[in-house]
Amino acid sequence: MASGSNIRTFFDGRWHDGNIPVMRAADHGSWLGSTVFDGARMFEGVAPDLAPHMARINRSARALSLTPTFSDAEIVEFATDGLKAFGTGTAVYIRPMYWGIDDHENGLSPSADKTGFALCLEQIPMAGPEASISLTRTRFRRPTLDNACVDAKAGCLYPNNGRMLMEARAKGFHNALAADAMGNVAETATANVFFVKDGVVFTPIPNGTFLAGITRARHIANLRADGVEVVEKVITFDEAAMTDEMFLSGNFNKITKISRYEDRAFTRHPMADRARRLYWEFAHSRA
Repeated sequence: MASGSNIRTFFDGRWHDGNIPVMRAADHGSWLGSTVFDGARMFEGVAPDLAPHMARINRSARALSLTPTFSDAEIVEFATDGLKAFGTGTAVYIRPMYWGIDDHENGLSPSADKTGFALCLEQIPMAGPEASISLTRTRFRRPTLDNACVDAKAGCLYPNNGRMLMEARAKGFHNALAADAMGNVAETATANVFFVKDGVVFTPIPNGTFLAGITRARHIANLRADGVEVVEKVITFDEAAMTDEMFLSGNFNKITKISRYEDRAFTRHPMADRARRLYWEFAHSRA
């Protein structure tokens, strides 16, 4: 990403300062797109759900026919060690990555026994509790498992997300709400989405077109434990437009309020505030 500062990169068995080069021109990942990544966060001295995020990078690698070179626990250990160089009050984005090397037998497939790995730590601030964004629909849709590797956090999926963001910004909005293959709500270009109606929280049920996030699952668990009814279901765009509140869920900022959806403004965000409070309580309870 290299959008932050104070970057540290674990590559080839040791830590390096800065955004160092890690991939070669002829690597499979460079020219055929076999890259996967994940993201976790450290903030206020805690790194919640670090282990699940580091485990998912290995699952993503296998889904893209890459062979993981480190165990889940080893990647957690690398990240924990690298984070010691940052102050406890520093917000850090934690990004492990795998990419394909080559395969002399079949150039379209990554090597079964050689996989590149790096772990990047970037100092990037998190949005505050009052931050909000605007949202619009996009004409671009999420792919399905039969034509894209949607069960992995794969780099090759993100150009489509980029198209969504460019379209939204051209219309004067921050982010885009995308449909699944059936024309129902899937997620936004950057995060999972939640809706609130009459005190009940709704979110699209995972259907093989989007990655149901680790932070999404944590919000669902936290809200249910706090007595909130959370329903995973098929959600139409007509239903989405009639909700009382919307918010996004993602690792990068954990909770993002929606202040405007198309021509409709949202001025109150009680459920987003509640989900944020519960998440912060959860994160610090695991410190």
